[in-house]
Amino acid sequence: MDIEARLSLDVPLTRRLLVNTIRAELGRFGFKKAVLGLSGGLDSSLAAYLAAEALGPENVRAVLMPYSTSAPDSTRDAMDVIQRLGLSHATIEITGMVDAYFAYFPDIGQRRQGNVMARARMIILYDQSEEWGGLVIGTSNKTELLLGYGTLFGDMASAVNPLGDLYKTQVRQMARAVGVPEQIIAKPPSADLWPGQTDEGEMGLTYAEVDKVLFLLVDERRTRDEVAEMGFSPKFVSNVWRMVQKSQYKRLPPVIAKVSDRTVGWEFRMPRDWGT
Repeated sequence: MDIEARLSLDVPLTRRLLVNTIRAELGRFGFKKAVLGLSGGLDSSLAAYLAAEALGPENVRAVLMPYSTSAPDSTRDAMDVIQRLGLSHATIEITGMVDAYFAYFPDIGQRRQGNVMARARMIILYDQSEEWGGLVIGTSNKTELLLGYGTLFGDMASAVNPLGDLYKTQVRQMARAVGVPEQIIAKPPSADLWPGQTDEGEMGLTYAEVDKVLFLLVDERRTRDEVAEMGFSPKFVSNVWRMVQKSQYKRLPPVIAKVSDRTVGWEFRMPRDWGT
C-alpha cells in the first residue's frame, strides 16, 4: 500500500471545504472578519491565504508578534504574504511583555519560555479580535494536535481552525495549490521560539515519517503491531502513539467535576450556535 498516495489530497475539493468552513463558521455567529498570527511559517501562511479567499483580504488582519531573537526571515516572509494578499496588518513586539516575566525567573528553561511566548501572542490575538471585530483563526495542523506539539491556551487556541484536519505533509500540498511562496514552503518548520529551533529537531522526528504512522494509527485505526509490520520501527511507532496518548488532555475541554443532574459538557451539550 502506498501510504503517500493515501495521504494525497483532492486539492480542489479540500480547498473549497476549508474556504467554505471559514466563511460559514464565522458567518454563523455574525462575523465577517478574522484575525490570525502570521509568523512567516507554512501553517500560518496557508491559513492567511484561505482566510483571505473566504472573507476577502480586507477582512483579515494579520498580526506579526516577533521576539527579540526571532529570525529576520520570519518577518520578511510574513510581510511578503501580507503584500501579496493585501491584508490589513499590525506588528506588536512581545519582547517587553515576556522579558518582564522572565526577569522573575533567571533560570527559566526554553520550554517554559516557549509556552510563555505562545500565550503572550494569544493574549494579543484575542485583544486584536475584540478591537478588529473578527474571530481568531487557528494555525495548528493535525500532526501537531495529535502529538501535543503546541501550547494549551497558546498557539492551540482559536475560534475556527481550518488546518486541524490536515497533516503537515498535506499542509504543504495545499500551500502549493493556493500560491504560498516557495521559500516559505521549503524552509524547515519552526515555531521560531529561540535561534536555530526547528519543530523536527525539538520533537526528534520528521514530519514525512510521523505523518505516515499517524495516518495508519489514527485514520485507518491500525494497531501498533500492524504498523510495525509495514516496515516502521516498533520503537518509533510506540513512541508516536505514546505522544498521542499523553497529550489527549490538550485536545479536550477542561474536565468539570459533576455534582448536578445537568452538567456543562456532560448532559448540557448544545450546538455552538444554539440560541444565536
